[in-house]
Amino acid sequence: MSAKLEIQWTPATNKFLTWGSEFNLYEIVSLRDGCIPTVKLSNTTGANLLATNSTHHYVKCIDIYPKSDSDLLLAIGQGNGRVTLLTFGPSQFDSLSLPGKEFVPRHPRQCNAVAWNPIERNLIAAGLDKYRSDHSVLLWDIMKCPIATDMNGSGKLVVNTMAPGLELAKPVAEFGVSEMTHSLAWFNGNSKFIAVGMNMKNIKVIDFRDSTKAVNSTLTKAVYGLCVDPHNDKHLASFIDNQVCVWDTRNFEKPIVTLPHNKSVIKIGWCPTRHNLLTSLQRDSSVINLYDIQHTVVGNEEVEPSVLERVIVPGSPHNITSFSWHHSDENRLLAIALSGSVTDYTVFDRITLNWAPNSTIVWTFGRKTMKCINDDTTSYGMLCDISHKIKQRAVDGYGLKDDFWKNGELIDDVMVSNCWNWLQISSRLVEEGILRGYNSKHPGVRAVLKMDGSVNKSELISVAWTELGNMNCYSSAKIYKHEDRAKALHLCGWHFERDVNSLNKFLERLQKEQAYSRAAAIAVFNLKIKMALDILNQGSDSSVQNANLNVVAMALAGFSDDKSSVWRQLCSTTRAQLVDPYLRAMFAFLTAENYSYENVLNEEGMSVDDRVAFACTFLPDTKLHDYLKSLTSQLIDEGNLDAILLTGNSSDGIRLLQKYLDVTGDIQSTAIIGVKAFSSEMYGNVVKEWVTSYRNLLDTWQLWNERALFDIMLSSYRPTDKPPQQVYVSCNFCGKSISAFMQGLNRGRGTFSRMGGTPNKLKMSSCPNCRKPLPRCAICLMHMGTTTGLHNSEDGDNRLAEFSHWFTWCQTCRHGGHASHMIHWFKEHSECPVTPCTCRCFSVDTLTNEIYT
Repeated sequence: MSAKLEIQWTPATNKFLTWGSEFNLYEIVSLRDGCIPTVKLSNTTGANLLATNSTHHYVKCIDIYPKSDSDLLLAIGQGNGRVTLLTFGPSQFDSLSLPGKEFVPRHPRQCNAVAWNPIERNLIAAGLDKYRSDHSVLLWDIMKCPIATDMNGSGKLVVNTMAPGLELAKPVAEFGVSEMTHSLAWFNGNSKFIAVGMNMKNIKVIDFRDSTKAVNSTLTKAVYGLCVDPHNDKHLASFIDNQVCVWDTRNFEKPIVTLPHNKSVIKIGWCPTRHNLLTSLQRDSSVINLYDIQHTVVGNEEVEPSVLERVIVPGSPHNITSFSWHHSDENRLLAIALSGSVTDYTVFDRITLNWAPNSTIVWTFGRKTMKCINDDTTSYGMLCDISHKIKQRAVDGYGLKDDFWKNGELIDDVMVSNCWNWLQISSRLVEEGILRGYNSKHPGVRAVLKMDGSVNKSELISVAWTELGNMNCYSSAKIYKHEDRAKALHLCGWHFERDVNSLNKFLERLQKEQAYSRAAAIAVFNLKIKMALDILNQGSDSSVQNANLNVVAMALAGFSDDKSSVWRQLCSTTRAQLVDPYLRAMFAFLTAENYSYENVLNEEGMSVDDRVAFACTFLPDTKLHDYLKSLTSQLIDEGNLDAILLTGNSSDGIRLLQKYLDVTGDIQSTAIIGVKAFSSEMYGNVVKEWVTSYRNLLDTWQLWNERALFDIMLSSYRPTDKPPQQVYVSCNFCGKSISAFMQGLNRGRGTFSRMGGTPNKLKMSSCPNCRKPLPRCAICLMHMGTTTGLHNSEDGDNRLAEFSHWFTWCQTCRHGGHASHMIHWFKEHSECPVTPCTCRCFSVDTLTNEIYT
């Protein structure tokens, strides 16, 4: 037997064979059934040993009878050139007396390859070493052979070649006198053709109907491991040393693909379940190489194929000696290592993923299965698909409301909703005159504080804690005031400086929203500690979840600014254990040393407007500007729309929206905010790109009504950006434009409009150039532009004609008429109303079909 370990699937789907020093037949079992297998192959499969045979020696090659519904029958090529048939125990072949049969060449020499014919299964081809006067390719018919006999009573089946009157079986065909055969492979689509690697210099294609000469051949040293693509008989593969060649028998002069390797190749094979997938194994390697050969046709010519290479590691730490693809289970193979361990491995293939605009994801799962999920499935929600949200928002009319805050109510994203609310606040402040002298409707905090220009010095006001009713305190709180700071506080929603009632109303609203910790913190930031205590106590009584607020209130009641006090030390050490960010910020403010408020300003759990308002209240000018600059840069890099408070509708605001779009993909909010909040003169090109992308998205979803409403909204904000004319009316006779003449005529009438005259739109029924009549309605035969004679005496205002009186025509035959007449006609007819025309106009317009049928 061979010292090399080999493995091969049998035609049965659950059995495989290993051989080296002996033959071992295994059966696959599932570990999920609770059985304990002889050999574990993977996490889900194992194998039980069914039979063993060690009676045959000097085995060089084998092949398994290619019929899946039969018992196992092996053809064994041996070192003396004989081909022996072998079974494991009793089988259906016993009735044919096939087990034990031998096919003996005239002159002994090594058998290098043996192969069953995949179509005519009674034929076996054997490839032998060279002999000076004998053939090296022999074709045997297993039904024409002496029956094996038992000579010595040992139970071993042998052929009695010396018995009188018994002749050895003769091959039915021979080829290759004085030549050497290294490998051979049958063509799957033709039982008479076989490819043979010979003499270390040829690959020949033989037709056994005329075996005197080869029908095709090529010169190459790659004569080992010859195999035919199971999906394409025109493609062969072979190897030599560290090189694998792929051949096309239609152009056999040179390989179509040459695959170099780092080490010597010991085995190659085509995957039987995947097209154009070639596998190779190198010597002393624990990996298997996969080559996906992709053939490309340009025009009528096939160009050089491209190759995608992959490397798989079946899992064994030892060097792999052989592998075998499963003939029906997709992408499944067995690999055997030098240690004898066998691995059942499935290659996870590359998948083709397609994401449709209608929120449907489709991908391949093997050759026969296609997986699909859409927005109706539960698993689709895990993807957090922004396009699904955009589509639903568009249907709900998001972005079309004139009031900014109403758009914020239509969205479930807190950050975007806050952005709309801030736009509402800023526009209101500009309209009320609180923010004056700015070039935009939505100036940001940095613009209000003039951070890009001169720095205005703020007034420092010190307020003693004792004056505020805190008798345990001896220091004071420092507050900075300036007119620009007051405007910035308005933008943050903190307009409490001159109106105490505003603070009370603001805190009451927060308490109604169950935001007790935020209300208490803002009260403390406004130096109203007594008010904060009342809020915390009220919050602790409101629900069980806020029961711990009374403990916080007790801690706050002992407020002291003495640096050595127990209260201060205790609050400083336990502050980090608080879960609520506003409570942490509140105690960080009260325990701050030397008026250093970094723990408050860097508390990311607080909203941006509260942090900015706190900075505008307690930071000196230089630190305030540095903080706002740093915070703006950080939020823009994160794509956080809360930064709109700082940037406003400036160039930094455009950068912010672009970053938000890059992070979230929300082209809808980006485009709508860009249109409504930013000046078209300064940032038109960038915003136009967003608008175009959003328009295309609506068109892709066929949301025509939503697209029309968006365009109407867009025209109200961009009155100068009128869309170009898309429909032109021209004369059927002279071909000149009628619409251009009418537009010029209407413009000319503007000068004389004060002189009176008819309020109706000018009509014309003939071409202004050639005076030929305009097209007529195919039903009523009236020319386009002819007055109907209808007049509404109760309403003298100039109005557009009803849709039923509009002139419409077929885009195929160019016949038409009034819309009402056309609709009525095609309710009872399928062809055009013009007599000689056979166009089925109504069936061409699929959208109209859907509406009226």
